Amino acid sequence: MALRPAQVNIKALDAAAVGRFWAEALGWTAYHPGVTTYVGPPGGLVWPDPVFVGVDVVPVPEGKTAAKNRVHLDLATTSAAHQAELVARLKALGATPADIGQGEAPWTVLADPEGNEFCVLEPSEVYRDTGPIASIVVDCADPRAMARFWGEALDWTLHRVTDDHAVLRSATGAGPFLGFLRTPGPKTAPDRVHLDLLPSSGADRAAEVARLRGLGAADLDLGQGEVEWSCLTDPEGHEFCVLNP
Repeated sequence: MALRPAQVNIKALDAAAVGRFWAEALGWTAYHPGVTTYVGPPGGLVWPDPVFVGVDVVPVPEGKTAAKNRVHLDLATTSAAHQAELVARLKALGATPADIGQGEAPWTVLADPEGNEFCVLEPSEVYRDTGPIASIVVDCADPRAMARFWGEALDWTLHRVTDDHAVLRSATGAGPFLGFLRTPGPKTAPDRVHLDLLPSSGADRAAEVARLRGLGAADLDLGQGEVEWSCLTDPEGHEFCVLNP
């Protein structure tokens, strides 16, 4: 098994502007290797990053239509002061407060300039070594089933699982967590945010796609035609792509 998340794919009307926002949010750099805007650690474009999951902002002609994205990012902070400073800085960059029914919570929910929700977490020792992205969170109906599928898809370690919440992380102990949160209501629109998976060097994309189908993934036709990646959905219909190694 030789897949890992290489990047979080975000669709945007203005990919350059949204890419700049996320570069500022993460303390990273926006690169323009082609039509997309890739956000990764500073120091020059390295893709895929050997440790972190990058952000790839892809231009599309349609704006966000769903009331709430089914996939979002949680950002890590190191102290209460850092959390407050980051929230204030992001608002100055164009983020807006978002009410997704969180009530009184120790984290702050914001939306990027095109309405994609994300959370700025309270400081926690759990996220001290994740980098700026603490977790990638997926809304779902059955966290246990999602943890089984994604754990086998990625060969990641299960850290916690209940009927309401499941958490995975790479066995290397590096990079962000992958979380599944039980959320009422079905998926009603294409995902604005999704994961792109990368086979390891020397692995075969077709073989990995076949393995994922055996786990319960389904092929997805978005009208992409002949491309160098495979579009799939997980057992609850969340889109993801398998890229060429």
